[in-house]
Amino acid sequence: MADDAVLYETRGTIAVLTLNRPERLNAWNGDLERRYFDLLDQCGADPAIRAVVVTGAGRGFCAGADMDVLQGVGNESAGGMTRAARRQQWHTTTIPKPVIAAINGACAGIGLCQALLCDIRFAAAGAKFTTAFARRGLVAEHSISWVLPRLVGPARALDLLMSGRIFLAEEAERAGMVNEVVPGEQLLDHTLAYANDLVTYSSPASMAVMKKQVWNDLDAAMRPANESALNFMAESFSRPDFKEGVQSFLEKRNPDFPAYP
Repeated sequence: MADDAVLYETRGTIAVLTLNRPERLNAWNGDLERRYFDLLDQCGADPAIRAVVVTGAGRGFCAGADMDVLQGVGNESAGGMTRAARRQQWHTTTIPKPVIAAINGACAGIGLCQALLCDIRFAAAGAKFTTAFARRGLVAEHSISWVLPRLVGPARALDLLMSGRIFLAEEAERAGMVNEVVPGEQLLDHTLAYANDLVTYSSPASMAVMKKQVWNDLDAAMRPANESALNFMAESFSRPDFKEGVQSFLEKRNPDFPAYP
């Protein structure tokens, strides 16, 4: 059923979304896409959720577009998926909460695009990555031509895009595509521990605003970005988070920040 394409569970204030087509290495199709973005919307609107972890069931994270869908491009269902992807391609970056990828295995094509649009990425040692598009007669899709050069630089991005070669998590870490590589059996626990630190010690409002600043300022000149930061800082002084952050520090206790939004 479509609702099973992505599993949803909570660990305290952390939502875990698991791409769930393990028999196809979680290959991307219309059901998975709709369920994934619906759940992101749900997490973004739920004040009880303060961080989101995305991972894959079985041996892979997401092996790219389902080949059955690619073979059927031009029919109504494939076209619908493509149009939906066009509407949703920046969706992850607009969720006002940290979205953290736990890349447990094969990460290719649109799966790689979605991982790169997460805010933070951890990967299992030896996990295989590929852009894949050039080897399927396609181009750099789903915003990867924008985000990948900003992570690794244009020359390395063109290498990975044009060659479509397979590379491992260790190379991805050296290039700046993933924050850290950890043993596969520790990946989810490590990612959840990191997410738990965020939701325990960091203001939800502060994280939401900083996420907006970082993604928006990638297109901004320095002066407008600084002016925007000054405005955001002035707003932060008026929030209860500021008072609680200072008070909890002085009292040597964990902060009790209000939910956001």
